[in-house]
Amino acid sequence: MGFPEKVTIIEVGPRDGLQNEKNFVPTEKKINFIKKLKEAGLSEIEITSFVSPKWVPQMKDASTVADTFQPDTCRNIVLVPNQKGLEKALQANCRSVALFIGVSNTFNQKNINKNTKEAVQTLLPLIQQLKQQECFIRTCISTAFYCPYEGKIHERDVLALCESFVKAGVNELSVADTIGMANPKDVFSLFSKLKQNFPHTLLAAHFHDTRGLAIANIYAALQAGINRFDSSAGGLGGCPFAKGATGNVATEDLVFMLHEMDISTSINEEKLLEAVAFIAPHISRPIESKQYSLFAQR
Repeated sequence: MGFPEKVTIIEVGPRDGLQNEKNFVPTEKKINFIKKLKEAGLSEIEITSFVSPKWVPQMKDASTVADTFQPDTCRNIVLVPNQKGLEKALQANCRSVALFIGVSNTFNQKNINKNTKEAVQTLLPLIQQLKQQECFIRTCISTAFYCPYEGKIHERDVLALCESFVKAGVNELSVADTIGMANPKDVFSLFSKLKQNFPHTLLAAHFHDTRGLAIANIYAALQAGINRFDSSAGGLGGCPFAKGATGNVATEDLVFMLHEMDISTSINEEKLLEAVAFIAPHISRPIESKQYSLFAQR
């Protein structure tokens, strides 16, 4: 059926997951969580984000977390929203940086008070600065399927936005179903076009499991030739802009499916579940992934 022999998983739990928690997770616990994920075999991890602690208090320890993993053989990704965040990331000697932007004008207006075109112009100088520093540049494309304000997003708008960042020289595009409304048919269509249009750019798929379709959407993306996926240990995370939206697809459920399909990930399932068990007492909601539920019943 044309599936890849190996898939790379980009673990986003320590950043995308924990930043949505109500209470501050102690820095030591975050660091140990990341260490356990690395021990499980995850080699690309979003470890933190250099955002304003006023707006995202969970990430107020970004410098401490980043310093802990320098230097490292793993790709430790940090997210930055603007020039100030980028400066802090570079001061911490971070070598892999994620930027983010929505396809939807309204989504960007609500988040950064800029439309999409203005947001692109804001990010382009950051990309050039990162290229000069020879950093790995990852651009997260939000609302690639649906926007909580505008509804369904046209493929042509996603492709046009992605093209602007490919031309700017980013290394990777992480294309996201931000509010978990995508379906396998649309996923296959969009990612097939992305693969065709940008054959020399790393492409990752990022799915939320709001309506229980994340695994099905990943299956469709696999059929489209995608071999990089964002996921979150324990399914941590969520979308603050859509009522009822749940977290990212759980890493442990994704790894289980891939291994059952004889697709390699280099991830130890048992150690991964142990990492989830470690962080579970420190988060505000129960872990609901299928594999962790079975693990907890042992």
